[in-house]
Amino acid sequence: MLLLALLARPAFADLNVLACEPEWAALVRELGGDKVKVSAATTAFQDPHRIEARPSLIARARSADLIVCTGAQLEIGWLPLLQRQSGNAKIQVGEPGYFEASLQVPLIEAPSVVDRSMGDVHPAGNPHIHLDPRNIAKVAVPLGARMEQLDPGNGAYYRSRTKSFLDRWQQATGRWEKAGAPLKGLPLVVYHKDQAYLFRWLGLREVGTLEPKPGLPPTTAHMSELLGRLAKASPKAVLCAAYNDPRPAQFIAERASVPVVVLPYTVGGSDQAKDLFGLYDDTLRRLLAVVQ
Repeated sequence: MLLLALLARPAFADLNVLACEPEWAALVRELGGDKVKVSAATTAFQDPHRIEARPSLIARARSADLIVCTGAQLEIGWLPLLQRQSGNAKIQVGEPGYFEASLQVPLIEAPSVVDRSMGDVHPAGNPHIHLDPRNIAKVAVPLGARMEQLDPGNGAYYRSRTKSFLDRWQQATGRWEKAGAPLKGLPLVVYHKDQAYLFRWLGLREVGTLEPKPGLPPTTAHMSELLGRLAKASPKAVLCAAYNDPRPAQFIAERASVPVVVLPYTVGGSDQAKDLFGLYDDTLRRLLAVVQ
């Protein structure tokens, strides 16, 4: 009788999802609700380029039905090892259980020539796509469809959640764009090229980078040269992400007499950035404080 009762119960197995970055874990939660079990391989306080495939992370990959990553070689240093060591055929490149967000949007800053002397340059273009809300919307639709493909029994649920999210996201995007209008043309120094999509969306102006080349740590010689250029560029602030070492930003900011603005960069990067909506709310709030 117990066996018959168990067999008669409907199957509500969670779709087990491993997201490479917190922003995609947050998007999966928006689209999947209580039908998914999701965890992130990284946090907002880790550089997503440089992660160690630890045994605990390999174990999570081994049991995943779906892995959602940025792609465009952002995770090239650790994701292939993670996939290989997991032994999970479902999450290999080319399989339905592997989803690459960067393939859903047009990438910017694709170099015409790539060699190691240029630093940590991504051949396909800048992979930090999540700081333009229009890209989040573009990723949400195919990601929801992929979740439905893997879990067709809950397809109507995923479709409903995706539509609800996109409706709320469109309204929020309009609100953010209106609020961010005073930021257009604001000259700022950045740490790494991870804010490029945010700059393009809001019309911010980059007047210098703390890294001499992408992925290379700031050097004394480069920062001295940068200070010389900034005397003419008149930046209003130095930006850095939650995962960056703040000391180089503070060094430049003190000598240029401007504030350091630490952006959450991704979900979990501040107390206010608890989800995707909070990420944008807090990012706009911190930037607007510069002009207010």
